[in-house]
Formats: sequence, C-alpha cells, structure tokens
Amino acid sequence: MNWVLIFLGFSALIILHEGGHFFAAKATGMRVEKFFLFFGPRLFSVKRGETEYGVAAIPAGGYVKISGMHPEDKLPPGEEQRGYYEQPVWKRIVVIGAGPAVNIVLAFAILFVLALGASDPTQTVGSINPGSPASTVLEPGDRILAVDGRSYSGQGLAEREKRFVGRIEAHKCAGKQTDGCIASTPVTLRIKRKGEVRTISVRPEYQSRYGGPKLGFHYGEVPANLNAAGATKRAADVMWLVASKTVTVFANIFDSEQRKEVSGVVGTSDVANQTIDLGARDALALLALVSLSLGLINLFPFLPLDGGHIFWSLVEKVRGKAVPYRVMERAGALGFILVIMLFFIGLSNDIGRLTGEGFNVR
Repeated sequence: MNWVLIFLGFSALIILHEGGHFFAAKATGMRVEKFFLFFGPRLFSVKRGETEYGVAAIPAGGYVKISGMHPEDKLPPGEEQRGYYEQPVWKRIVVIGAGPAVNIVLAFAILFVLALGASDPTQTVGSINPGSPASTVLEPGDRILAVDGRSYSGQGLAEREKRFVGRIEAHKCAGKQTDGCIASTPVTLRIKRKGEVRTISVRPEYQSRYGGPKLGFHYGEVPANLNAAGATKRAADVMWLVASKTVTVFANIFDSEQRKEVSGVVGTSDVANQTIDLGARDALALLALVSLSLGLINLFPFLPLDGGHIFWSLVEKVRGKAVPYRVMERAGALGFILVIMLFFIGLSNDIGRLTGEGFNVR
C-alpha cells in the first residue's frame, strides 16, 4: 500500500508542476498541443479541443508541449501568433516559471499547515522502546543533563540534542556494525529523576534503520502553539535550509563528500516508504520537501531544465534580439550531460545505500 501512495504522491507533484506550465500558457494565449504524465510511448490519451491529454509508459516526469518551441513546429493557419517564440519575453518567463512556482508554493503551504500543529521537543524522556538498552535504565520524565560528561550548556535545545545523539552514535560495536550488535563501550548519562541527579551507564545497540547505535528512547514534546506569523517563519526557515543545502550540494558536485548527498528516485522512494510508516505528518513533510526540491532543481539555469529556458529568455532580453536556436541546442547538450550525470550519481548512491546500511530517516 505504501508504494501505491508514493506513486500517487509523486504523480501528483508532476501533474501540479506541468499544470503550472499548462494553465500559464493558456492564460497568456499560447497554443498547448500536449499535456502528458510520464515520458515515452503513449499508453492512452484523449483530445479535448486543441490539446491532447494522456499518460505515457516511462514513469520519470511529464511534459507540456507548447507549439512553436522548436523551429520545425508548424502551427495551423491563423494560429502562428500563438507560438511560444512569438510571445514577448515576459510571457515566456511566466509560463516556464509557473511549473517550479507551483511546487514551491505547494511546499510552503504544506509546511505552513504542519507548523500550525507542530510540537517542540523537550529535554525529558517521553517514550522508551520496549526491549531497548534505554528500557533497562531510563524512565519517562527523566531529564537528560549530559552525555559522556558533555552538557553543551551554551547551545540551544535542538543543537544540544543533536550533539547528544552524536556522542551516543560514537559508541560503536567492536566488529562489523550489524543490527543488534552492542557497543563495546558504554555511554555515561547524567540525568535528573524526581529532583535527584544520577549518573548511569548503558551500552547502545546498533540499528541501521535508525542510523547507527541507539539507546532506544524518544524525547517528549510540547505543543509549539504557533500563530500564522510563527508558522510562516518556521515554514520559510525550513525552505531556506533546503534551498541553501541544495545549492551547496550541486555547487560542490565534484567533491566526494557532497556527492554522497545526492539521491535518485530509488533512494527517494525508499525514504518515502520508511517515512509513511512513521505517520501522516512525516509523510506530508517529505512530500513538501520533494516538491520544494523539484521546484528548486528545475530553476537551475541549464537546458532542458525550466531554468535554462528562463536564462536564455533573459539573455534575449538583454541583447535585444533572439538567441540562435543552434546556440541553445549546444548549451542544452551540456545541460543534458549534467542532468544525466546527476542521475547516475544519485543511482550509484542509492545502490550503495541499498547494499550497505540502507536509507535512514531518523
């Protein structure tokens, strides 16, 4: 059932993206020949008016074909003025930018709604996994003061908890890291229980699904009670973090460590499958992040991406005359090579994760 939901979710993002192009093209008077989900051979289609709507066989995106985007396109007599390159630059930019804009706006809307009902973590133990190392030494309500003697008192709550997790994960098994193996050294916890400060030791257990050695407890949460302004800020902060991370990764794509961050459709689908198991909120958050990433990546200034079309439209505006199509074709070839390279890097990383420690969502 999870894979059906993933397929429907990704398909919806594609349809919304292409729908942005479609409705913007219609609104600006352009002639739209085709609106297809997926690529390749046609599975089925139906024609309504001047537009053919259909589904193709290869589930890797979608497309809207606007008349006049290629020099060899022939428009029906009397319709020549509705061709893509017959339109002013601003209309072309609106039409091309509408697809990524829909994805970005959708991401913001989902994150905004989630922020309104968000909870913030506390520094106290909320729940404990049965049979985990934590179940032998911790109780709900225990306040974690320090891990291995480090309290990180100068850091915010989120940063402290991140560093606590890092110190716990530093305690590894003596041999190969396999599920269920126990760390060779114990973690020392200083906790406060019912007003009394205690120091306890416990050995983490390795769990690949959760990203490494874990104790097996979850922090408690309290409602964030954000108003509209607060939800807007939280959604915007998340979007800025994803945007900056995306740009950083692709700007340093030839750096071996940055390349490891790239994930393909296999990895995204596998993470989505795990995330759906965690609950509806996590699944919606992932859908928002995928939508945002789809919008941002499409704005990169390389053909055949949407950003490439916008870039050459702006070049035309600056130089005051059309850019020769052969020039854009050559640039498009370089862009295509880049897209294929990213695809294979993502696929290679996915294969490595599938044959290694897997995709970890926590």
